Amino acid sequence: MEIKVLDDSTLSKYIQGRIKDLNMKSTQKDYTRYRIERAWKTFEDAKSLAELKSWNSSMNRLYYACFYAVLALFSKYQINSHTHSGAKTQLSLHFVKTGNLEKEFGMLYGDLFDLRQKVIAQRSTLNAHVSTLYAHLSPHISNLSAHI
Repeated sequence: MEIKVLDDSTLSKYIQGRIKDLNMKSTQKDYTRYRIERAWKTFEDAKSLAELKSWNSSMNRLYYACFYAVLALFSKYQINSHTHSGAKTQLSLHFVKTGNLEKEFGMLYGDLFDLRQKVIAQRSTLNAHVSTLYAHLSPHISNLSAHI
């Protein structure tokens, strides 16, 4: 067996590369953790807004709670999405269609995506949507957290 001796320049480049790899992994974990924490904080904000009967704002926060949880999941698996529509597509492609996440979550995320883009005139209708979504969303964010 031959042992190769590295010169200082080659050794320095190797060490710098390894440090960069370790920093990237740490940064990715930090970003993933930040996104899931942001999802839960935004979910709590949505509940507070609903208590104030601010239905449009609450619906918006529910969507973003879900969106941030999805971004955390994407971060862990190094999946990129540059748009909200792209996130919806990537979630379906990589997690829902493969059976890694329940179809119910994919449909819920799609509903939130659609509702976020619509203005619902009847407050009672929006109130019913928000109440139903709370009951369904919390376990799904927990499920996403378990994948991270």
